[in-house]
Amino acid sequence: MQQQATQKTLGPWLALFHAPNLSLSLAHRLLESLGSPEAIFNCSGAELSRLGLKKAAVEALSTYRYSPEAGQIGDAIRTDLTWMDQPHRDILCYSDPRYPKQLKQISSPPLVLFVIGDPDVLQHPQLAIVGSRNPSVIGKDTARAFAKHLARVGITVTSGLAIGIDGASHAGALEAGGTTIAVMATGADRLYPRHHLELASRIMASGALVSEFPLGTPPRPGHFPRRNRIISGLSLGTLVVEAALKSGSLITARYAVNQNREVFAIPGSIHNPLSKGCHALIRQGAKLVEDTQDIIDEISFLLPVDSLHAITGSEILQEQPVNLDPSTDRVFRLIGFEVVCMDTLVMQAKLSVAELTRHLIQLELLDFIKSVDGGFIRKLDRS
Repeated sequence: MQQQATQKTLGPWLALFHAPNLSLSLAHRLLESLGSPEAIFNCSGAELSRLGLKKAAVEALSTYRYSPEAGQIGDAIRTDLTWMDQPHRDILCYSDPRYPKQLKQISSPPLVLFVIGDPDVLQHPQLAIVGSRNPSVIGKDTARAFAKHLARVGITVTSGLAIGIDGASHAGALEAGGTTIAVMATGADRLYPRHHLELASRIMASGALVSEFPLGTPPRPGHFPRRNRIISGLSLGTLVVEAALKSGSLITARYAVNQNREVFAIPGSIHNPLSKGCHALIRQGAKLVEDTQDIIDEISFLLPVDSLHAITGSEILQEQPVNLDPSTDRVFRLIGFEVVCMDTLVMQAKLSVAELTRHLIQLELLDFIKSVDGGFIRKLDRS
């Protein structure tokens, strides 16, 4: 009985979703004109053709009208409902009260969303964090720190589950005990990249994995821009941490602008090619961000009353006081947020390699610096 009730509610939406050669924009025009999927199916084949549907869509919808369990659409709906029978699986149609209100405001929002995890988190105030798949060490640390701090003040972090900045952002939110949403560029049953299988499991335990693609859809280049419009569409704003001039992160930022959402960018070294995309966004009007308070100041008026926790962004991004002996402190001050090599430190500190190594080990044990390829770098977010 439960599945029959579910099929009666979701079936028409899934049929429209699976109709071949039916674009999202045309589907929404039909819904605006006729009011519901059921009203669309009540149209004759001739009427559907006059409304702009191609032959394959007309035939498929006509088949569904007369025999909902037959044909290509019937098979697809059965697959969807079987998938949804598993624990922590949901399919939200456009008319579902749990469908995220933010996403309804964008152009041609998805007709259905496949959700693994808690669908209620899609209604939470969200900030998208995106950036390079091959970030610098400081870029990755920055994404993790910002996500952690935003999660601590009660903002859900949304990103795309990719390796690099996306993964660091999801991980930072989870480390803070917050919630994070991963928007997928595949079907909800096809996790990509596989490298993030464990991360995805942690996300779905307290947040959600979301996809607009049919089950079984593999990763394809054209799917990632579509995913990006949902990342920005779910969010109050988008933060770009590191991005080259030609990158998917800038596509997400453009979607955010078109959706009338805030765009934030973190500046970086003029020598780092991954800073050029952020610098271009800042020149075009994105807000330059130095700490999370810069973001909260811009979006706080959009947040529900009392949704922010008491701790503020500026408080949590302050560095802990450094309490080191003078020699170790002098070495520490030679290490910044760009990688510095051992030879440079030897010359600048005017210490022997053995003595310098002793100070470096002490700083690493105190979690003030870390060793990376090519040398040492200051920790952005010391625990």
